[in-house]
Amino acid sequence: MAEREERTKAASTGSSGLMRPPRTRLDQPKSPRRRLLPEYDPEAFGRFSERIARFLGTGRFIVWMTLIIIVWVLWNIYAPKDLRWDEYPFIFLTLMLSLQASYAAPLILLAQNRQDDRDRVTHEQDRKQNERSIADTEYLSREIAALRMGLGEVATRDWIRSELQDMVKDMEDRRILLASESDEADR
Repeated sequence: MAEREERTKAASTGSSGLMRPPRTRLDQPKSPRRRLLPEYDPEAFGRFSERIARFLGTGRFIVWMTLIIIVWVLWNIYAPKDLRWDEYPFIFLTLMLSLQASYAAPLILLAQNRQDDRDRVTHEQDRKQNERSIADTEYLSREIAALRMGLGEVATRDWIRSELQDMVKDMEDRRILLASESDEADR
């Protein structure tokens, strides 16, 4: 027993005498590693960015933004000195507008990228549907051509009717001709 332990110990140390880490089992999944950054759902974030971008593109946003800026400027001009938070050059207002723009631009781009992805998928589906429609149309064209070729050799009702009408007309012409010949022979 002691001999087996020594062999196992010698095998795990290797030729350099350092201990090897124990072998990992391949029949079991690895435990999840700790992450330094928080995890997020990209789809949820994408939907959020689309809602923001949709709001930023409305007249309601422009009206609200205009009202906020007007109130901001009027308050910082006409309010008592101790209640003002942003004096005349309105540096804090500029900072807030820059901050809003710095967040709005990437959110709008993200929303546009998601829309491009949806458009690409829709375009691919439309292209496949068009290919199927073209194949179906070509198949039906070949079938119609085959039917026309087959019908060219078959007597149709209209053709038989026209042939019978021609025969009746010929028979009437012969009867009239025979009647006129017999009247001449009787004279």
